Amino acid sequence: MPNPHRPAVFGRRGALRAGAALATAGLFATPAMAAGSTRQTVNPLIKQRADPFITRHRGRYYFTASVPEYDRLIIRSSPTIGGLATAAETVVWRRPASGVMGGHIWAPELHRIDNRWYIYFAAGNSDDVFHIRPYVLTTAAEDPRTGPWTVAGRISLPLDTFSLDATTFAHRGRRYLCWAQHDPALGPGTSLYLAEMSSPKAITGTPVKLSTPTHDWETRGHRVNEGAAALIRSGRVFLTFSASATDANYCMGLLTANESANLLDPASWQKSAQPVFQTSRENGQFGPGHNSFTTAEDGADVLVYHARQYEQITGDPLYDPNRHTRVQRLRFAADGTPDFGVPVADGPVDLSRHG
Repeated sequence: MPNPHRPAVFGRRGALRAGAALATAGLFATPAMAAGSTRQTVNPLIKQRADPFITRHRGRYYFTASVPEYDRLIIRSSPTIGGLATAAETVVWRRPASGVMGGHIWAPELHRIDNRWYIYFAAGNSDDVFHIRPYVLTTAAEDPRTGPWTVAGRISLPLDTFSLDATTFAHRGRRYLCWAQHDPALGPGTSLYLAEMSSPKAITGTPVKLSTPTHDWETRGHRVNEGAAALIRSGRVFLTFSASATDANYCMGLLTANESANLLDPASWQKSAQPVFQTSRENGQFGPGHNSFTTAEDGADVLVYHARQYEQITGDPLYDPNRHTRVQRLRFAADGTPDFGVPVADGPVDLSRHG
């Protein structure tokens, strides 16, 4: 996130200006079609909700995302994905008025681990809103909307620098944390790192750098790798990530490793030579990225992401609040590789297996 008071070295997300506080929290949600099946979902699913994360637990979907004011953590829930559009939004945590975690609150993720809920998110301090570090909240409640939520603490990383977008996934009996971080030795921007976890709130061992921005499509506007999401299918571990500035240049790349490989060996991972998901002017979708994955009611894989409905932005794109949550069916090529296609146009989407 560029800081107006020091050199711009971080590509980041929008809606930081005080004027963004005028954005209405959730009142612009697009209504889903009448209740019921996977066919009754409309894009954009939820307006002015960026970095969307949807998880499914015991027959319900739970949604969280960044809000334009970057001052709170929210959760919605529904028995269907389409129902999230009009579901009540519960504020489960607000940043303190001052001090640690009193700055910008970014990119929450909601995970169910060992019968507890955890929210991974990044926060700045009130005296330096760009002093972004990863933190964890937790609750023992069955319904994460009810809480109470407590601060489990900051995730301690060997390098104490701008770090964000932590995600976690389990594979073959091990749990991993993947995040984006700035390393001054690598120059401006953020790279992706991976470490094993000793608990849901701590890493163990030495993190490894999986990817740094090198391709042209990763360095437009800013040098960025961020917003990773894991998908394990067809004998492989896939990690999507987002790249470049948060305007129409924002796009997604893909890292791939064999499921039996040592995931902590950077040589196990292969990066896509080209973006796998990017702006579609034909469909009116600009800067798609910071995705997550879920499954439709019938088990079909679903891609969750944000994008804008226009390319031209007045002023700095970081201050534009109109990145809206979208969903679409995720398909696969014959060899089992995810085929992301293009961001679909606004309107009804069919998330079912046969859609």
